[in-house]
Amino acid sequence: MSFCSFSGGEFYKDHFETGMYVCAECGYELFSSRSKYEHSSPWPAFTETIHENSVSKHLERRGAYKVKCGKCGNGLGHEFVDDGPKRGLSRF
Repeated sequence: MSFCSFSGGEFYKDHFETGMYVCAECGYELFSSRSKYEHSSPWPAFTETIHENSVSKHLERRGAYKVKCGKCGNGLGHEFVDDGPKRGLSRF
């Protein structure tokens, strides 16, 4: 599965088959389907990355980090701190 950008109808938002989500540019492992959960945003939502270095993060504003692929730098969106399905979890 490749992580793709929003184009008016996000294919992977409601996709919950077992598998791995990878960078669309370089194929690096980003998220597991085990950490995916339903969310009201139009994009798929995850609570954690596969590897410690799956993504690089840069603080954009308090509670929100700009997220890029940890291998090639492809833009992936944001991490919202404490906005996950349970208290203390982030949403990617």
